[in-house]
Amino acid sequence: MLVSQLIYRFRGYLVTPPLIFAFFWHRWETEVEYLIWPLGIGLVLFGIIIRILAQQHLHYKLKVHKTLTTTGPYSYVRNPMYTGNILICLGAIVLSELFWLLPVAYLYYVGLYSLVVRYEETHLLDKYGESYRRYSSEVPRWFPKTFHSRPLELINEYLYESMFIESASLLLILLFLLKEYIGK
Repeated sequence: MLVSQLIYRFRGYLVTPPLIFAFFWHRWETEVEYLIWPLGIGLVLFGIIIRILAQQHLHYKLKVHKTLTTTGPYSYVRNPMYTGNILICLGAIVLSELFWLLPVAYLYYVGLYSLVVRYEETHLLDKYGESYRRYSSEVPRWFPKTFHSRPLELINEYLYESMFIESASLLLILLFLLKEYIGK
């Protein structure tokens, strides 16, 4: 099995090392409560919102037939779910009060998801062929080139199911509230 395939397969687990470190490490914390909580919770919630919007169109974890997703946030970038994940994880790092860990975690997540995306794109090209090739040439991986006039389709019939599935990410906020409570 290729290393890239292993990284893709265990991507959900590979997200956790910086978060585990951030939960247990207490040295060099930044005690600026008025900045930490609004910024950390804001990043986590923004990441969850991006994931909910993407989930409605991708149908990952939903019992729906999968097709090449090019609507909603996928009409702007090819990887909104991973962008949401990065924001959620960075928000959790902020909540851990370890600001010095932010650039390290950012580089870790960008590196991890870059490897995941490269493997995933090969798979999608094999699965969808020319339609994926065309899509990937028109839509950037991470940062939108332009904002077009097509509707973003913020709400569809999968909204509530997507909200339910993505609500588990809110547990990260509780986890770092626990760290704050235990640490005092």
